[in-house]
Amino acid sequence: MLVQASSMHIQHMQKALTQMNLRLSNVVSDITGVTGTRIIKAILNGERNAEVLASYRTKECKQTAAVIAQSLLGNYRVEHLFALRQAFELYEVYQEKLKDCERELMKVVQQRPHQTEAEPPPLGRKLRARDKVRGEVDVRSELYKQTGVDLFRVPGLGPETLLTLSGEVGTDMSPWKTEKLFSSWLGLCPGTKESGGKILSRRTKKSRSRAAAAFRIAAASLRSSPTALGAFYRRIRARGGEAIAVTATAHKLAKIYYRLLKYGEEYVEAGEKAYEERYQQQRVKALAKQAALLGFTLVAAAAVST
Repeated sequence: MLVQASSMHIQHMQKALTQMNLRLSNVVSDITGVTGTRIIKAILNGERNAEVLASYRTKECKQTAAVIAQSLLGNYRVEHLFALRQAFELYEVYQEKLKDCERELMKVVQQRPHQTEAEPPPLGRKLRARDKVRGEVDVRSELYKQTGVDLFRVPGLGPETLLTLSGEVGTDMSPWKTEKLFSSWLGLCPGTKESGGKILSRRTKKSRSRAAAAFRIAAASLRSSPTALGAFYRRIRARGGEAIAVTATAHKLAKIYYRLLKYGEEYVEAGEKAYEERYQQQRVKALAKQAALLGFTLVAAAAVST
């Protein structure tokens, strides 16, 4: 509810900026990010010089100060500045309420028993504080102590997703004997509608599970990921479309989540290249088998040319 309400005020800020001909959204990916927030605060404090406003950009910002300055030559009308201030102040109020929710949530999470007091091993990539800290608590470290496995190693699984899963299904996988039963309970496995031995539909059943929705959101974030799961997503999307790719990847993520918690396995990222090579080998093996059934032998093109 708080996230939805705060997003409404972001739209109000965007409208006020547009009405003043300030194209901030053209040069920053998020007007409520560090650069965007600095510029909006400076505008509300009376700064009108475009070059000075552009100097508030962070080093991580992709656009140069000169490009940003060109988008900040606007008409600062009093009524639009008033609307911008109202929207920005309301947005900050909701952000404080969200922080209160995070602190209360982490109090509940920290009450769960720990399997270990050790810290998670090095991840191999740098994690920013905003990618793991919620309510002033390191979510990665806390979940590792509770489960004994580093769930942050799985592509697509971040703090919000993992906290949702922790609250909806927990970390004890004993209620489900297999990963297939777990994914079926989530409503992510293919349907089995058939008649007379003929498959009528493979559509997944409708589900209101918040855990399933969290897996779907995580799957959608892998659209451009240079990982094995990202390659799987793109292959399914090319064959069946976006919706099928999201469901199939969410299904795979659910099975990985189950195995990590059930058996204490460690997730190892194979990479996009390794996935493509393995998939190609599987296709060649299937084609060779099909050719043998028809009385033919599959021969590589290189072998024929020599």
